[in-house]
Amino acid sequence: MKILILNGPNINLLGTREPDKYGNLSLTDIEAFLKDEASKLGVSVDFYQSNIEGELINKIQEAKSVYDGIVMNPAGYTHTSVAIRDAILAVQIPTVEVHISNIHKREEFRKTSLTAPACIGQITGFGTDSYKLGLIAVCDYLKK
Repeated sequence: MKILILNGPNINLLGTREPDKYGNLSLTDIEAFLKDEASKLGVSVDFYQSNIEGELINKIQEAKSVYDGIVMNPAGYTHTSVAIRDAILAVQIPTVEVHISNIHKREEFRKTSLTAPACIGQITGFGTDSYKLGLIAVCDYLKK
């Protein structure tokens, strides 16, 4: 099984960006942690991060026939991107949306996800463990 871990804008700043909300781990730290988790699950993972919406859409489209599942933190695009939502629907790859912070406890505009309805589920508010839980969830889904 091959899983794509996809990250949206500003996730490259983790570790220094608002550590009170997002913690002290860098994106590199999270990727290393997820490689270990993937190994335990017997799956392979690849990582991609972009601050550019079109690049994320291209990566989702390129994932068709390459990846069995996607774990995605669309970050700020969660609340604005119909195009990312449409890409997820178009490729029909089981996708789990993850968020480090609990988007439902934040500003009103963050409580609505345009991308989550295109996903098999959403995990939010468990810090960087949201990624681990998302990886487990997509793997369990694919094994059914």
